[in-house]
Amino acid sequence: MQIDVSGLHKSYLDGEGRHLEILKGLDFQAEAGDSVAIVGASGAGKSTLLHLLGALEPPDSGNLLIQGEPLHLLSRNARARFRNRHIGFIFQFHQLLQDFTALENVAMPLLIRGHSSSQAQKAAKHLLGQVGLDERTGHKPNQLSGGEQQRVAVARALVGDPEILLADEPTGNLDIETGTQVVDLLLDLNRERNGTLVMITHNLALAQRMARQLRLEDGSLRPTQ
Repeated sequence: MQIDVSGLHKSYLDGEGRHLEILKGLDFQAEAGDSVAIVGASGAGKSTLLHLLGALEPPDSGNLLIQGEPLHLLSRNARARFRNRHIGFIFQFHQLLQDFTALENVAMPLLIRGHSSSQAQKAAKHLLGQVGLDERTGHKPNQLSGGEQQRVAVARALVGDPEILLADEPTGNLDIETGTQVVDLLLDLNRERNGTLVMITHNLALAQRMARQLRLEDGSLRPTQ
């Protein structure tokens, strides 16, 4: 899915009521089949950018088009509907529902979309199989390792068949070997689905596995050196 961002600005109020500009006329493009790593110092605005790309909040100004759809002009409810149907998120801290099994966690986005329980669970079981958790579908998050929880999070992000996958430090809490396995999985599934993968990471070795690497610095994106 094509992403076209131009002149994107975003600021927040600091503790003294002053505007702190995070993104300063940022431009960014990606297309179906692309995989992009975004690196940068803490506080540079990487997560802010991902939230804007994921329709979690609107920019202050600029254009944000996804497959020609102007996300920056949509209402909150319209952004939520777009997000549910077209965008998958993976976060550093899994954000799984602790009282629900792996199967129930993965099925949740489809239930929210209005699918029947049987349809949602069938799709969830298939995705959990794809990420190697066939035997763990009935386990709750506290019964799973960190790597297994992140695999559940990957399955949950993909169950709605989103065209865009956004990953915010998806290996930040994992050891090197497990983190490498998770990135392998993301890249393999993105290739299979011809999706658009945008990943924030502090791990330069993992970033280099993406087709492109960009650095967010002083509110703008530029290729890494």
